Amino acid sequence: MNSSFISPDDVWVLWGFIAMWAAVSIYLEQRFRWAAAVSGAVLALGGAMAFTNAGILPTESPVYDAVWTYVVPLAIPLLLFQINLRKIVRESRRLLFVFCISSVGTVIGSMIAFFLFKQQIPYLDKIGGMISASYIGGGVNFAAMAAKFQTPGEYVSSTVVADNFMMALLFFILMGIPALKWFQKQFSVSEIAAPEKNQAESYWKRNEMSLRDIALNMGTAFAIVVVSVKTAAFFQGLFPSESDSFIVRLLSGILGDQYLVLTTLTLAATFAFPRYFEKMRGTQEIGTYMIYLFFVVIGIPADLRIILINAPLLLAFVFIVAISNLLVSLAAGRIFRFRLEEILLACNASVGGPTTAAAMAIAKGWRELVAPIMLVGTFGYLIGNYVGTLLGTWFSSFV
Repeated sequence: MNSSFISPDDVWVLWGFIAMWAAVSIYLEQRFRWAAAVSGAVLALGGAMAFTNAGILPTESPVYDAVWTYVVPLAIPLLLFQINLRKIVRESRRLLFVFCISSVGTVIGSMIAFFLFKQQIPYLDKIGGMISASYIGGGVNFAAMAAKFQTPGEYVSSTVVADNFMMALLFFILMGIPALKWFQKQFSVSEIAAPEKNQAESYWKRNEMSLRDIALNMGTAFAIVVVSVKTAAFFQGLFPSESDSFIVRLLSGILGDQYLVLTTLTLAATFAFPRYFEKMRGTQEIGTYMIYLFFVVIGIPADLRIILINAPLLLAFVFIVAISNLLVSLAAGRIFRFRLEEILLACNASVGGPTTAAAMAIAKGWRELVAPIMLVGTFGYLIGNYVGTLLGTWFSSFV
């Protein structure tokens, strides 16, 4: 019997809470510095968790299932529509190479951390797949892998808390490294231009969006999701996920996974029709808002006691993954003689995503690298799901 103040069947009230709290979290993050430091994702998750633990919201509802089933899949293609592989390769080859090295660092760190903590942290095979995907791509990859592996909500929430704490720590480390004399002696460093006061404001300007943009965005996203779901179901029948063979399970996890099929079809569409997708406006805004709905929902069933118990261990797990990324990036960058700012931005883009990397470039005055690192960071959205699926499926054979 549910004892919450709001009934699980009160659909409109629950949808209203999810939508409004996501809006509040975004507003606070963009309005106040303390909220930006905490991050909108943690605000969305933490607020929902507080309402649930106070007995106001139910821990289970068909509304929450709808977010996992419909909202997350729609958000993925929307956030991938602006990927232009031709442009990335043409304009950002050096950064793309460093980014790929940083991604290898994430893979190495994920494997090391998994085998260190697989006996201590429950569902670490699923969490490992989520983090490895997220630390190559971003929040959209985290959401996709959480839905794919069906990780229990309280462990997803614990991982988000640990992940955001680690991101804040890593950001401070990356921002501080260029000022250290040892790194200046070991790496070539360009002269840092003083950032203009209004540079960030001019870069993150308001985007125009028409009714046609919204219609094309949603219509195209729905079409790709429909084809992906049907295609994945077909291959699931050919390669059952319950098979004892690792190869069959891997094929099922790749060809029969709607999230990977969704990623692949979106990439194929953007590659085949680049002009169509380049003209779209509002894809990032709509997709990001949908991801915030996801962050609210994963905080609702979270038990605060479980989060407090698991967060320290998970923090150690993500720390190993992030530091491995940084160390591999620095070592390879030293060998191939990349500039220090290129290495740090690639590390930031792989772990934190294109927006945090662009923010760092803006803050440090590396103006010529802002647009290239945004392009390269979006490439992480593309490959993150593949890496997360591969590692998560492999990890599952050890638990």
